[in-house]
This record gives sequence, structure tokens and C-alpha cells, in this order.
Amino acid sequence: MASQAAQIVPESPAAGDSVDRLIAAYGGRAPRYTSYPTAIQFTPAVTARQYSAWLRGLKRDSGPVSAYLHIPFCDRMCWYCGCNTAVVNRRGPIEDYVVRLLTEIDLVAETLGERLEIGNIHFGGGTPNMLAPDEIGAILARLRLKFDIAPAAEIAAEIDPCTLTAEWVGAAAAGGMNRASLGVQDFDPDVQKAINRIQPYETTARAVELLRAAGAGSLNMDLIYGLPRQTLAGLERNIDMALALGPDRLSLFGYAHVPWMKAHQKLIRENELPDARLRYRMQRRAADLLEERGWRRLGLDHFAKPDDSLAAAAAEGRMRRNFQGYTTDAAPVLIGFGASSIGRMPQGYVQNASAVPQWREKLQRGELPVARGVEMTADDRFRAEIIERLMCDFSVDLAEVCDNHRRPLAELDKSIALLAPMQEDGIARVRGANVEATRAGRDFIRSICAAFDAHLDQGATRHSASI
Repeated sequence: MASQAAQIVPESPAAGDSVDRLIAAYGGRAPRYTSYPTAIQFTPAVTARQYSAWLRGLKRDSGPVSAYLHIPFCDRMCWYCGCNTAVVNRRGPIEDYVVRLLTEIDLVAETLGERLEIGNIHFGGGTPNMLAPDEIGAILARLRLKFDIAPAAEIAAEIDPCTLTAEWVGAAAAGGMNRASLGVQDFDPDVQKAINRIQPYETTARAVELLRAAGAGSLNMDLIYGLPRQTLAGLERNIDMALALGPDRLSLFGYAHVPWMKAHQKLIRENELPDARLRYRMQRRAADLLEERGWRRLGLDHFAKPDDSLAAAAAEGRMRRNFQGYTTDAAPVLIGFGASSIGRMPQGYVQNASAVPQWREKLQRGELPVARGVEMTADDRFRAEIIERLMCDFSVDLAEVCDNHRRPLAELDKSIALLAPMQEDGIARVRGANVEATRAGRDFIRSICAAFDAHLDQGATRHSASI
């Protein structure tokens, strides 16, 4: 290992011609590593029968579990969207979905061997606030009936400010919601027009007021860089406008243009998209600007105020990464409810049928609506810990992880060899058994993680660009 130790490399971000060279070398397609193995490795080999056995094996004394509920409906299709969702203009499909969702909660609870405690609940989508107030209330009530909700549970929802009502906020708050994530993406009307998401600034401001008045203790805002018609100056204005609304956290995601997977993205004019160099400059400038304002950069694309719980978790090495991004949630079990939702068990990952009709049909037959998943091997768990620590901390002690998994350090020789050119280019550093991203390398952390990904060759072309 010592023979592969790197020379000291500069800490400053890349500049000039070196930017183009780094983007060409390390800005290609790579997973976002919200899980490992990634969803591309999921197969039908994991069945409802296997998931049922995994659920029955869960024990209350192992600690609280988490719950994710997917609401796959929107009132419009934003052209940049990569989520599993559909546009609905009438209540019928949503009402039917809620009935089936309650059935799934009942079925999972009946399958469990013990009554479990839930420490975190997250509503994602789609647009969870497409639910009627009584529907969000009914779902939370059913969870409380079938599970024990921890007194300090974090209950969060992703919000579209354009369809948010005071009645919905009131019902969600009455059910215990204390966190929300507001979809913003970009405040510029011209960019909004280019992505089919018209959302006046005043609409977002009103949503913040409603949520704060209802007692939401933590608010996140989602912004996206790399959208059509975006400029560097426009992104800086977006950050200023977002900060003026007083969020506790910001997420700054790179737009993933994958029209071969999401047909509606073909409506975006590719000649209006920023090129790779401008995307890099946007990512770099946004991070610098937020840090100048006193915010903490957390992992690849999250930022928080210094006194935020996520910032504290990051400082103490407790931050985790899951399908919702970066989190303080350390629960080893995530139970997914709803079409396309993904769950995490000690044995591996499981995903429900993505299409609502297939999900509904399985429930009508009294089956857990599982479509696919992956059972993790010992090597998967080993590499998952390495990748998660890199994604969260920008560094990892390989010797410590090897000790945790009783694996010889020599098993990582191939991965370390893949880091050699990254060391030469100043984006990674290897010192003994420690691997870290330099300041310049933080923007390329997905590519650094890929060096430890034993499955990458099986689906590399299906991932989005890492910059």
C-alpha cells in the first residue's frame, strides 16, 4: 500500500485549461451512489416471498426503523424531472392510490413478526401535497395505528409550493410533520419557462410562511444547476433569493439529462443546456458562494447552516446517504411504501413495482407489491461503507473499514491502482490507508467512488454525467 502513496497535491480548485482536462477525464457518467449496489443492479431475483422473510426477521430491540412513502402524482410535468410520477387532473386516481397505500401499510404490519418503532417518515414523489388534507392525515394515522412513532420522530415531506394550501399544511402538521423540502429549482422566469415549471418567487415565499407558521422546525430548498438558459450570474441570484427566505438547508443538484430514460426530457432544447465547463463553474461557484456566506458544504450537493443537525452530523462523521440524499438518519432499515418505492433491509434492497397498475394488482391479490431488488454480498457491504464514507466525508480510512469487515487491505489494490491518475491530476490523495478527495476533487467525488465500485461496468452508460 505504501508504494502507492501520493505526492502532495494542490488544494485549490481546478482552473484554466486544467478544468477541461479534468472534466474530460472524470466528468463522465457515474452513479449518484444513494445506495450500493445501485438500483441498476436490482433484479427480479428478489421476490415478495423473500421480502416477507426479511420483514419477519426484523426485531424491535434492534432500534427504530424508517419509512418512505412515494406519492407518484403531479399537476404538471416538469420537463427536467427524473422521478417516477404522472400528471393527474382529477381526484379519482389519487383517492384509489391512498386506499391501496393504506392496504400496503396494513399488509407490511401483518407480515412483521413484531410491532416496530418508526424514527423517521419521509413523503416523496411526485408531489406529496397533491394528497387532500384528509388523505395525508389518514396515512399518518394509519402508520400510528400499525407502528409506534418515536416521540422525537422526524416527519418530512417534499413540497411543490404551487399546489400547497394552508389546509394541507395544517393536516400534515397535526399528524406530526416537522420538516419540509421545497422544490424551487430556479427563480428565473425564463429558465422556468424552458423547463415547464412556472413558480413565482412570491409563491415560494408564501409556502415558507405557511410551513413556519405551522411549526416546521427545518426547511430545505432544492435548487438545480445545469438547466436550460441558466447562467452563472443567474445561479448566484438564485442563491441570494433562496437565502433571503431563511431556509436551514439547501440542496444544489446537477440536472441529469437522460432523455433515453425520461422521454419528456426530449422537450428540453439541448442547445440551451450549459456545457460541461459551465456546469463545473456553476457547481464550483455555488459552493464557494455558500461557504463565503457561512454555510457548510455537506458531501456532494448539500449545504446547511452551521448549527443545523445535518451539519453537526457531518462534523462528527455521522452523516449518512440514502435515496433521499444526505441525512442524519442512521436506521439500518427503511421500509418503502407505494409504487416504485425502495426499501433497505439488513439483507439488501427491495423495490416495489414502479407502475401503479402493477403495484395495485399485487396488493389486490394480497401480495407485497415487490418487483425487484438485490441481496447484498459481504463484498457489497464492504464496498458500500467505503463509498458512503467518501460521499459523506470526502475521505475514508480503508484500514478501519477493512477491520470492520475482516477483509485484507490487499483486496483493494485494484481500486487503489485506479486512483493513481486521479492523484497525478490533483483530485485525490492516498496516504497509507487513507483516501481523500482534495478540494478540487470534491466536485468529482462520484468518479473517485467509482474506483471502488465492483459493479460499475454492468451499467455505466445508464448513469448521468458526474458534473
